[in-house]
Amino acid sequence: MKEFRNRVAAGRELAAELNRQLSERADTLVLALPRGGVPVALEVAQALNAELDLLIVRKLGLPGHEELAMGAIASDGVRVLNDDVLLIGSVSDEALAEVTRREQRELERRERAYRGARPYPSLQGRRVILIDDGIATGATMAAAIAAVRSRGPFEVIVAVPVAPPDVVSRLRSSADQVFALLTPEPFYAIGPWYRDFSQTEDEEVQVLLSLAWQRPPPSGPGRQNEARL
Repeated sequence: MKEFRNRVAAGRELAAELNRQLSERADTLVLALPRGGVPVALEVAQALNAELDLLIVRKLGLPGHEELAMGAIASDGVRVLNDDVLLIGSVSDEALAEVTRREQRELERRERAYRGARPYPSLQGRRVILIDDGIATGATMAAAIAAVRSRGPFEVIVAVPVAPPDVVSRLRSSADQVFALLTPEPFYAIGPWYRDFSQTEDEEVQVLLSLAWQRPPPSGPGRQNEARL
């Protein structure tokens, strides 16, 4: 069974694939979905000589089964809901609102912890590559795509090491391109496709971002709503 050694190794394989598949653009911006997407995205950004930044997205876990996404939120008030999960879970409006409030607080905490006062890069007219360490239900990535689309990019690309094939197909309706190195079927979770899938902590994210943001910027212009699934 094919598996990745860790997130760094996965990022290097993903970077090699994107180098083969994408034409060079000096305005490329790589956006990592913290926390697990940051070590993957750093490898991609370095390989593409692209600017690295963050897009913070929070899964809305089904009460009692938090690993199952009933939706997700992102910056700018974007919320994506999975109607099938909401229906199956008989989720009330009050329960959905409470989970949303809790995850909004965590989203804001991560914004402060990771970005501080750093301004967001402009996305207008740029190629944006969204990176995570994998996709399960697709809710968080759908929210990320919606958040990015609202800021006027030229192109939105999703790139991950592993994702279920049906989710990849669905995301292609909202992203310009979707790359997944592995699309196993059946698909149960992201973790089994990594030998080391230990949690990425806040401190690691902060160190990796500090390294990336100390690099000179790439030459040229840059290498900063509710929807239903």
